[in-house]
Amino acid sequence: MQQAEIEYKDFKTFFPNMPEAAEAQLKVANIHYQEMEKPDRDYTHAMRAEEEYRSLIQEYPDSKLLPQAKQRLREVQEVLAQREYIIGRFYYLRQAYPASIARLRTLVDRYPLYSGADEALYLLGQSYESEIEMVRRNPKVGEAAKAKMIEEFTKKASESYGRIITRYPAMDRALDAKARLEALHQTVPRPTRAALELNKKEVAGRHEPGMMSSMLGNFTKHPDVARATNLGEPTMVDPTPVNATDVVQAATRSLGGGASPGDNKATVGIANVAPGPGQEAPRSDAAPANPPDQAAPTPGAQEQPPADAASVSAGEVKPEVADPNELKPNVAPDPNALPPLQQNNELAGSSSSSSASASAAASQTSEELADISSSKKKKKKGLGKLNPF
Repeated sequence: MQQAEIEYKDFKTFFPNMPEAAEAQLKVANIHYQEMEKPDRDYTHAMRAEEEYRSLIQEYPDSKLLPQAKQRLREVQEVLAQREYIIGRFYYLRQAYPASIARLRTLVDRYPLYSGADEALYLLGQSYESEIEMVRRNPKVGEAAKAKMIEEFTKKASESYGRIITRYPAMDRALDAKARLEALHQTVPRPTRAALELNKKEVAGRHEPGMMSSMLGNFTKHPDVARATNLGEPTMVDPTPVNATDVVQAATRSLGGGASPGDNKATVGIANVAPGPGQEAPRSDAAPANPPDQAAPTPGAQEQPPADAASVSAGEVKPEVADPNELKPNVAPDPNALPPLQQNNELAGSSSSSSASASAAASQTSEELADISSSKKKKKKGLGKLNPF
C-alpha cells in the first residue's frame, strides 16, 4: 500500500493535467480509507483519508469522481465524529465537565452531519447543567458570583437544547430538549419547515446495521459506516477547536461585574496582581518579600535575633545567655574575674613514691626497647667468643 501511494503521488506530480490525475488522488485516499480502524482505536488513517478526499474535492471540482469522494468523506467524518463523542462522554461520566464541554462543542461545530449530533448536543446541555449544580454547592463562591455563573451556564445549555430543535427536529432528542428548556424556564424555539424536511432526508439516507453485521462487527478491524448520511455537504475546513482551558477562562470572565476579589480567588485560585511602575514582574520561583507569618519591620526599629528553637517550640522565649566556650578575639580580660582552675591528675596520698616508681619503670622500659631496636653489635658469650666472625 505504501509503495502504491508513492507511485500514485509521483504520477500526479509529473502529469497534473491528465484526466487520470484525479483518479490517482482518489486511489491515494482509498488506500487510507481501507486501512481505517474503528473509532476507539488508532485514527491516523482516518485523518489521512479525510485530508486526501478534501484535496481531491478542492483540486478537481469538475471531476466525475466528485460524488464518490464526497460520500467517502462523509463516512470518514462519521468515524471521526464518533471518536470525539466517545471521548466527550468519557469525560462527562468522570465529571470532568470542562473537558467534556470542549470535546462536544468541537464535535457539533466540525461535523454537523454526524448521525448522533442530537445526542452530542443533549449531552452538552447536560454538562452545562451539571456545572450549574456544582456552582450551587460550592461554599467558596459568593452569591453574586453564583448568580452570574448560573446565568451564563443556563444560557449555554439553552443554546445547546435550542440547536437540537432548530437543526435536528426530526431526531430522537428533540422532545427531550424541549422538556429541558421548559424546566429551565427558557423560550422553546420553533423549527422551520425547510429544516424539518432537510433533517428528515438526512435521517432517511442513513442505514441501521442489521443483527448479523452488528455481531460480526466485534471481530472486524474496520468501522461500520452504515449510519453515515448520503446527502449534504461535508465539512471542508475545520473550525478552531475548543479546549478545556477556554471553557474555564470563559466561566471566570463571567464573574467580572458581580464578584468580589475574594470570590474571584475562590473560583480561579490565583490572584492576578499587576506590578507597580518601575517594579519587576513577579516570578513563581522568587522568595516572598515578607513571609505570611512574619510582619514587615518598622522603620527605625532594631532588628532582634531569633530566639532559641527549643524555647520557641515550647511557646516561651528565654533571655539571651552568652556561651562561656565561645572564642572572643581581641577582648580585654576582666580584672574582677577569678583565675582558671588548675587540673591535677595526681592523688593526694602518693606523691613522691608513685612518681619515683613510675620514673624507674619508664627508664627500664626505655632501656629494653633500646636493646631490642639498637643496631649495635652485641657482646659474645661463652663459646661464642672463640668464633672470629
